[in-house]
Amino acid sequence: MKVLLLGGNGLLGHNVLKQLLQQGHEVHALLRSSLDKETSTWEGMSDRFTLFHGSLLDDAALQAAAEGCDAIINCAGVTDMSLLRYDDYLPVNRDLCDRLVQLMERLHITRLVHTSTANTIGFSTPSQPADEQAPMQPPFSRSYYGLSKREGENVLLEAVRQHPEWHIVIVNPGFMVGAYDMKPSSGTLLLTGYRKSLMVAPRGGKSFVHVADAAVAIVNALDRGAHGNRYLLTGQNLSLRQFYQLQAQVCGYRQWLLPLPNAVLAVAGWCGDLLRLCGLRTQLSTRNVRQLMVREYYDNASAHTALAMPETPIAQAISDFFAWYQSK
Repeated sequence: MKVLLLGGNGLLGHNVLKQLLQQGHEVHALLRSSLDKETSTWEGMSDRFTLFHGSLLDDAALQAAAEGCDAIINCAGVTDMSLLRYDDYLPVNRDLCDRLVQLMERLHITRLVHTSTANTIGFSTPSQPADEQAPMQPPFSRSYYGLSKREGENVLLEAVRQHPEWHIVIVNPGFMVGAYDMKPSSGTLLLTGYRKSLMVAPRGGKSFVHVADAAVAIVNALDRGAHGNRYLLTGQNLSLRQFYQLQAQVCGYRQWLLPLPNAVLAVAGWCGDLLRLCGLRTQLSTRNVRQLMVREYYDNASAHTALAMPETPIAQAISDFFAWYQSK
């Protein structure tokens, strides 16, 4: 197919681009001109890749990039946890979804794979991880990011009802780890603990997934999966303590890990709330730190069955991140 890729400059987007080209698709990518330096290596990488410049929120730029395309993969999202207002998340996380539906109607594009987040689905216990039917729950139902992504899903689910002839699939990745983490995004967690002899880890946990596995599932979703379904792209359920122990093992260093009491996190969150009330941007807030206190464990069986998602060991994802990070 000829596929329009949005959000191609991020960790997931880079891996999706690589997977699209490997599977023989032709790719149009829309990026802001300010990202030229970061993505200059993309130019000339394949005769099946074309780079367009412009804003995701510019309908003319979107349409120019989408002309002639058979499908859209949307990996774009505002994830910055320091933003002060809920409205700051909506233009990309919610309103872009509406723009894409209108674009599909105008250009008669019938396929869309949209990247949301596992946080819009309720988590559960290690012995019984949650699946796609679990309703969103606190603390993520109070998260500006999580709520805005859920609103984007709702826009697309309405389009599913209005266009039963289309193929819209929503994917919900967990905590992705791997190469091409340009900012870094998830790589910040890895770098925070790297080669520190003493590390204090929150009591929470996450469902870690190799980003390349998520990319395979996303590209497969272009013609697999059920119209209107959501699929958890998650992997190994680990506490943050277990993750840092694994990282130390993979990277060959010793580390003494101490638990970070929830009460300390709560105080930090209150301090962040006060700073934010004064108009100062910080990732510290009550709604954010509470996410580090829970273990977000999920069941990825549906993605394995419907989207043929691989399951690479997280040890390999950690190794791939550091090999890429140290080579750049």
